[in-house]
Formats: sequence, C-alpha cells, structure tokens
Amino acid sequence: MTDGTKPKLGQADVHIHSIASDGTASALRILDYVERHTDLDVIAIADHERIEAAVECQRLARERGSRIDVVVAEEVTTRSGHLLGVFLQARLKRNKPLEHTVAEIHEQGGLAIVPHPFSAFTKGMRKHAIMRIHNSSDPLLYWDALEAYNPSTAGRFGGAATVRLAKELGLPVVGNSDGHTLETIGDGRTYFPGHTAEDYRRAVLAGTTSGSCMTWGVAREVLIYSRQVRKQARDVARWGRRNFLRDGTPRDLGVPPEHLETQRHREAEYLQAKRHGLNSAAAAEQREAEEPSA
Repeated sequence: MTDGTKPKLGQADVHIHSIASDGTASALRILDYVERHTDLDVIAIADHERIEAAVECQRLARERGSRIDVVVAEEVTTRSGHLLGVFLQARLKRNKPLEHTVAEIHEQGGLAIVPHPFSAFTKGMRKHAIMRIHNSSDPLLYWDALEAYNPSTAGRFGGAATVRLAKELGLPVVGNSDGHTLETIGDGRTYFPGHTAEDYRRAVLAGTTSGSCMTWGVAREVLIYSRQVRKQARDVARWGRRNFLRDGTPRDLGVPPEHLETQRHREAEYLQAKRHGLNSAAAAEQREAEEPSA
C-alpha cells in the first residue's frame, strides 16, 4: 500500500565551474559544499575547455562513498557558441564546428545540452545554430535538452525564449546554476524521476525533466564577479611566474599531480581504443572494470 503521495523527485545541477576555469573553488570544496549544504542528488563540474576537476570530483565522490552522484561534463566553446557536454569520457576540443562537437559528445555516450541560449553577455548559441542541429538528418546530430533555467545574467537573458523554443521543438528543458562560487551551487536545478545519475540521463532522454532557478540580485552578482576577479588575478600571477620567472609554478587545477597523471593516462587509453574502433560504451566499461572496488 502507498499513502498516495508522489515520490520525491531527484535534483541535479550539472553546470558548475571550478578553479580549473573561471570558478572560485576546487573540486574537493565543491563536493564538500554540496554534501553538507544542499539537497542535490547529481552534480557535474563543467569547466570551460577542461575536465580535470570534473574527473577529480567524480573520483573523490566514489572514493568516499558519497551520497552525491558525480558525472563528468565540460562547457566547450564551438564556432557557434558554448555547448554543454555531460557524461563525457574525454576532453572536447575547443573552436571546432558545432556539428563536429555535438557528434563527438554523442560518440562518447554523452548528452549535448545548449547552455544559456541567446545570451548577449557570453557566447550563447543563436537560434539558427540550434535549428541547424535540430533539422539535421545525421543520427549523431541532435539536441538532448535546452538549459532554460539558469540564474546568471547570461541565463536569465534568454530564459523565456528558451522555454518557448523547447516547446516548439519538443525538446526537454533543464535547469543549472552555472555556479562560479560555492554558495550559488543549486541556485538553478533540474528535477527528474529517480535520484541517480543514470536516472537523470534517462529522464533527459525521455523528456521527463523540469527545472527552476532563483533570481540573483545586483548585490549577489557583484559579489560573485568580485570573487572571480580576485581568482583570475591569482591565475595571472601564477602565469607570470611560470612564463617569465620559469620557476615551475603549475596552473592550479585543484587536482593533485599524481591524479592528473592518472587522468591523462586513462584519457589516452580511451582515445586510443576509440581510434581502434571500440565504441565509447565498451571503452567506459573496460575502464570501470580496471578500477579497484571501493
């Protein structure tokens, strides 16, 4: 028997930035914050042009037996604007034609999601590019969802238009925070039946997601941007030491060197297997089998 109440929906935020790009917290601090201060079930770090922090966050979550499911994502720049790849196996290359990158995401077994469409403040994708993929007959060229709920300036600018376009095209909508500071994580989120990362994937593919986001005030946005500026100043200082003083200062990705080396080795193995004809699912299964059990 049941009490007649609806099951609680899972909640996901798969568009979070870390210090590996223009965010302000490491993978470890992000996972700690989500575990302690949010009711999210699924997250992904989606740094610009990078996946190192995303892979590290997933490793940490698995190692500690976290209640949070962590997936690997990337916000990559294409020639038509920003694109969100979720459930990735390897880093995507920037500034490629949109068709190339959408196909690559699907070849990796991932989801291709348009983040903050129509944004005038960042490289938001325009309608003609979205329609070009939507109308393609290539089996690898299609959208999995549009990000209609995003509390940032970039996301709010085109939110209403994105909802209308998703309805017109019959596409699912999702919500994400686009969070660059810890306290903004979860300010935008996706609701889906279930609680796991695979439940999230199935819901996107089935079109059973919904989303929401809060509205940031001017004061909150100023605080976010001031923290980003301070972080970027530290990055510039490290860049100067590395390139002019030649003191060996590495870029701070928030990932221990030994784990970076492991990441690069596994990615190279994946890409080699892909070149030799293994599909992304088979390569992923092979890597999973090689990982020691918790």
